Amino acid sequence: MSQFLRAQDQLSGKEGQAFVTIDGKRHFLFTAKKIEAKIEKEKSERKSLGRRGSQHKTIGWKGTGTLSITYATDLFREMILKYINEGIDTYFDLQVINDDPQSAVGQHETILIDCNIDSSIVALIDDSAEVLEEEVPFTFEDIDIPRKFKKPNYVD
Repeated sequence: MSQFLRAQDQLSGKEGQAFVTIDGKRHFLFTAKKIEAKIEKEKSERKSLGRRGSQHKTIGWKGTGTLSITYATDLFREMILKYINEGIDTYFDLQVINDDPQSAVGQHETILIDCNIDSSIVALIDDSAEVLEEEVPFTFEDIDIPRKFKKPNYVD
């Protein structure tokens, strides 16, 4: 029997939740539309005698991401204002949970630790938009995956 991921086990992008924890206080990120975070490995290029091609050695990593949200919260603008007015930069944790009840792969939880926003829109109006949206780019310093996907029981 051939093995493949069944359609009902493919995750719906709409099934999930996101939370931001700032100074120990957890906020449901109700305005989230899309969250994407990635880790990019930093590499050093190396040359060796007897080899014409370059080799690469991983020497570190950096975490970056983007929150796409509906323009309906001042949570991130308040972080910018705190830095502008008090010189205090805000770091927060971002918890992202994939939870499609139809899928046999189960829940997946990622916690991005010590996130820090790069920029925030402070005013927005657009007469051609049905819904106002904003992109909030950020960096993060660490990651935890407390809940991982399960392998469906029909896959070896």
